[in-house]
Amino acid sequence: MMILNKRIAGFTLLEVLVALAILAIALAAVIKSTTENAENLRYLRDKTLAQWVARNVITDLQVRNQWPDLGETKGQARMANQDWYWTLQVSETMDKELRRLDVQVRDREEAREPVGVLVGFVGAP
Repeated sequence: MMILNKRIAGFTLLEVLVALAILAIALAAVIKSTTENAENLRYLRDKTLAQWVARNVITDLQVRNQWPDLGETKGQARMANQDWYWTLQVSETMDKELRRLDVQVRDREEAREPVGVLVGFVGAP
């Protein structure tokens, strides 16, 4: 009787486990990278919208052609279906016919840190 020694082609259990481990590590890296990209996109979108809100506040004062009172003013604006809370600080400069406008914009009223900050100036009418 003749015994044929045929080797069946295929993967061993160890080879399959190593391949799965490599695949799991690669997928984890892809998921982490995608999550970070999504967070960065949200951050940049919020920064951009906050800058637009701040520019609108400053532009509104410049277009009115009125001399703004010194001190702090708070307000709210709606942009991109979101409420933004801004604080305007009007202060004097060395030039008596020029006022400094510091605008801070927050995405929540109770937020401590502003999402966007912008400085502008307005001259006497």
